[in-house]
Amino acid sequence: MMTPIIVIITSLVSVLAFNEGRFFNALLLNPYRVYHHREYHRLVSHALVHADWIHLLVNMFVLYGFGMHVEKYFQWFAHEGLLKHPSWYFLFFYLSATVVASFSTLKKFKDIPSYNSVGASGAVSAIVFSSIFFDPWQKLYFYGLLPVPGIVFGSLYLVYSWYMGKRGNDFINHDAHYWGAIYGIIFPLCIDYRLIYLFLERLMYWK
Repeated sequence: MMTPIIVIITSLVSVLAFNEGRFFNALLLNPYRVYHHREYHRLVSHALVHADWIHLLVNMFVLYGFGMHVEKYFQWFAHEGLLKHPSWYFLFFYLSATVVASFSTLKKFKDIPSYNSVGASGAVSAIVFSSIFFDPWQKLYFYGLLPVPGIVFGSLYLVYSWYMGKRGNDFINHDAHYWGAIYGIIFPLCIDYRLIYLFLERLMYWK
């Protein structure tokens, strides 16, 4: 399974970067430096560093839980002959989600040198929404307490992220959350477009 490896590597790099300012700055997403200085590694490396312990722990907790769930589906797809090497496929999904979730941020802030963003939230959103795609009525616990069906949570999350991304008056990269989530829905269809029928079948089946 690839999920535990991603969690361990991300956690180690993030903890190291907490006390190494130059290292932290070399990895964070600065759209200006990506666009004008061609530091393209930042489109991926920013997912390895986090703002603080809470940011890191929440992302890794969510990534581990939902990542293991999604990987089981990838293993099933491999068994059905839809793909090969499911763990490597999952890694590609995670890394590509990190990049895709950053495109809107890159476009919006490419001429603003002071803007920075860190964290794996965009890729984690993609993982969560792929999990919802495969199992739309699974219970997600809002703030760890209130059980909400995945399809309901996902719909509200998309609306909230889109709205807050338009406002842009806080220090959270809502655009990355939004586009990561969209990518998480699209990616399974790139494996096999017929998976939409699996989604619709499970959507119609209320647990």
